[in-house]
Amino acid sequence: MDHEELRKMEDEETPLMKTIKGATTGLAAGTIWGTIVATWHDVPRVERRVALPGLVRTLKMMGNYGATFAAIGGVYIGVEQLVQNYRMKRDFVNGAVGGFVAGASILGYKGRSIPTALSAGAALAFTSAVIDIGGQTTRVDTGKEYYPYTTKKRPNVN
Repeated sequence: MDHEELRKMEDEETPLMKTIKGATTGLAAGTIWGTIVATWHDVPRVERRVALPGLVRTLKMMGNYGATFAAIGGVYIGVEQLVQNYRMKRDFVNGAVGGFVAGASILGYKGRSIPTALSAGAALAFTSAVIDIGGQTTRVDTGKEYYPYTTKKRPNVN
């Protein structure tokens, strides 16, 4: 698919549906990341009234990271869509504003400090702007196909 076809497909979705997809993707990514982070920590000691303490801790971390990533994804896409509909433009500014609001509100709230909110918002805004300015993708399609095997015939060595 070329760039214009992707834009047409993207325009068919409502802003609410895009926001829900962003939050759902954030939930999935955060849950996976929470599982990975939980494996890096030591298993808590066994207590009398807690069955399977390692599993309980892992599930709590998965839920915590999942909820945080879902909130960031939902706020980012939601604000980006609001700004896009308000400005009637589709450029990197929309994503930068969405990134700043998502970082400042969600991560600033979790960090409970204004400097943390400003730095997190600036980091997400910068990252979003760089990706959007760079062609709205993190990969470049050169049109070359890669196979897990060679397609060239080898000369016979008899």
